Amino acid sequence: MASMTAEDLTPDTAEFILEVADVRKAFPGVVALDNVQLKVRPGTVHALMGENGAGKSTLMKIIAGVYMPDQGEVRLKGQPLALQGPLDALEAGIAMIHQELNLMPFMTIAENIWIRREPLNAFGMINHDKMNQMTEALFERLGIDMDPETEVRKLTVAGRQMIEIAKAVSYESDVLIMDEPTSSLADREVEHLFRIISDLRAQGKGIIYITHKMDEVFEIADDISVFRDGQFIYSAAASEMTSNEIIKLMVGREVTQMFPKEEVPIGEVVLSVHNLCLEGVFEDISFEVRAGEILGLAGLVGSGRTNIAETLFGVTPPTSGSIYIDGKEEIISSPHQAMLRGLALLTEDRKETGLFLGLSVEENMEMAVLRDGYTRGTFVDQHRLDQECDSMKERLRVKTPSMEERIGNLSGGNQQKVLIGRWLLTKPRILILDEPTRGIDVGAKAEIHKLITELVKQGVAVIMISSELPEVLGMSDRIMVMHQGRVTGFLNRSEANQVNVMELASSPAQPSAVEA
Repeated sequence: MASMTAEDLTPDTAEFILEVADVRKAFPGVVALDNVQLKVRPGTVHALMGENGAGKSTLMKIIAGVYMPDQGEVRLKGQPLALQGPLDALEAGIAMIHQELNLMPFMTIAENIWIRREPLNAFGMINHDKMNQMTEALFERLGIDMDPETEVRKLTVAGRQMIEIAKAVSYESDVLIMDEPTSSLADREVEHLFRIISDLRAQGKGIIYITHKMDEVFEIADDISVFRDGQFIYSAAASEMTSNEIIKLMVGREVTQMFPKEEVPIGEVVLSVHNLCLEGVFEDISFEVRAGEILGLAGLVGSGRTNIAETLFGVTPPTSGSIYIDGKEEIISSPHQAMLRGLALLTEDRKETGLFLGLSVEENMEMAVLRDGYTRGTFVDQHRLDQECDSMKERLRVKTPSMEERIGNLSGGNQQKVLIGRWLLTKPRILILDEPTRGIDVGAKAEIHKLITELVKQGVAVIMISSELPEVLGMSDRIMVMHQGRVTGFLNRSEANQVNVMELASSPAQPSAVEA
């Protein structure tokens, strides 16, 4: 595919399975898309790149029938589409895997996959046996090992992501839209997904792939298009582009330092954990974190990293073990108690455990400080709170028409920034970050990393969980590696690399795997 700009993007001799022409979409106070273009060839993966707020997800929702365009046209196999909703898109042959998971937790895997398409028996009732058989056949085709009768609420975030992928594939669509499909997946699961994508490509499907992970783009994409601030900027074959060129097109500037790690004086021990256990989840966890230190937690999905974070924050009290803050043993049985002791937790899943989607940006940001620090007697000092929230919005470069905008209307990356702002308003001494840059573009990642560096320079102790090894290696002073609920080792910054981290993450714990 020859390189193109907005000025010279015209139909050529290639056959396109999907075409977007001059699509515009505005919301109150913001133009999300401004006459954008996109062309997808059959049997290819077309990566769509751009910062959070560039308009990628908005365009995908138009293609998938969630939003109606204000102007412009979407064509499938050369025929114009007039979609009135997602069901129209599915019937036309377009399926979308959303960045924010949309499964129903109290229904089974099979029920989620075949909802509204359930096989019926002779009495018009749902034939659960046949539905489970259909699910098993689909899973065998995709190489997924799960029980169709398992309730979705019992799955990990990664497990739910694989179900979303399987559900989209089950529609046998001509076009599949994948919006950050690997954000919750470990390396082995990503390889599994890429095998599925290769099979779909061989079947002539057109795949639109949105990701912020540059290594994925060059591993799997045939073509790349770049959006910025709601506008189409450039399109070319992946083989004709470099990561630096893509980043510059995305952000309109050079991103010179992805991991701005600075030497920071390490202070006294702030948090100390001794033999912490949560029955059936993790056991014998011991470590400490000092003021000004970043302790990275690495491990495969299911290793227990998130469970430790939730236990420290009082979400799930431990079965046994001790937690010390400033040398004093503390019993933390609720998040409020944790906050009173200077802890803050940015959770792994912003939609499930972080956001109040029906509330405004400011209401979400101020949620953690309403009870403490911003009151006059029994009344909230709203003027001061408004100023603090506005200042935090500017500091984190949150893109929103106003602080009164419903947070559900923001891009995933900007939602994440609001949640980070929420916890920074509490002025924590111990900040636990669980996947802090999931779903965040490269420009915003650099900003978040710089912010983390500023916090440790101020003496904040940081525990950072990340499934992205470059992030753990680039930002951590020390790394604690886990495997199946046990600590397998500690690595200093100078000795840590991808090989020895993955070796520890894939190996059972040894009796000597304790912190010195």
